[in-house]
Amino acid sequence: MNLSQPTPLKIGEVARRTGLTARTLRYYEELGLVVPGERLVSGHRVYTQQDLTRLYRICVLRQLGTPLAEIGAALDRPGADLVDAVDRHLADLDARLVATGRLRERVSAVRETLHADGTAADEEVLELLEGMDGAETGISQRITLLVYDDLEAAHDHLVTVFGLGPGRLTRDAEGRVVHGEVHVGDGVLWLHPTSPEHGLDSPRSLGAATACLAVMVEDVDAHYARAVAAGAEVRAAPRDMDYGYREWDARDPEGGVWSFMSLLEHESEAVDPAVGADSAIGSD
Repeated sequence: MNLSQPTPLKIGEVARRTGLTARTLRYYEELGLVVPGERLVSGHRVYTQQDLTRLYRICVLRQLGTPLAEIGAALDRPGADLVDAVDRHLADLDARLVATGRLRERVSAVRETLHADGTAADEEVLELLEGMDGAETGISQRITLLVYDDLEAAHDHLVTVFGLGPGRLTRDAEGRVVHGEVHVGDGVLWLHPTSPEHGLDSPRSLGAATACLAVMVEDVDAHYARAVAAGAEVRAAPRDMDYGYREWDARDPEGGVWSFMSLLEHESEAVDPAVGADSAIGSD
């Protein structure tokens, strides 16, 4: 992103240069996170240097795992500016490099002590295993991949019907979408094209879903009503489950199973949402 560009950029140009979709930029505007500072006589949005700076800061916060709902406050906190964003970006990259460097040194040291026959002592193998620890390698976020035949249609459905946050769509030279992203709460979902050579297929092609994605929402009934109005394929209407959650279930356009849930108010102890997801897979 060239922040020194003196000419205000239209939303399409910003989308092309940054890899973000126009839908994502409009969503950020709707949330009040970055509102284009100028409009042309034609009414087109144009982004000034100040807008691009704010957009960069938003992207850094997302990369650092800041929930979308908290980004507005993070942008406006005292001392939060472009310098702060660049420093945090660099610190995150440096931490990843340091962690990777430590891991490489550990693995390299073990490699030097391997026996001629390719075996190692128990302690050396344990050293390698310790190096696989997420904390040691700097792993900071879990990303779930969902496989679809039509990534663009799946992206639009997840955003328009299920209310997930829009993310970037990456296209190849022919204009085909080869990678997509949507934001859900404090996480991100990657949309991956079907890939027979890697054993990745859409539930629609398989004729069955092999997993269920559970999403926590604030108001199950309100979310259900909005999704139904937008054309959701409902598997089960909102109901209270005996494991302490109220939920409703749906299928996406390619047969993927989704469960939207919230903890029942009378439940005083936390219940693992995975229990609900497991149950949803087996219920109709």
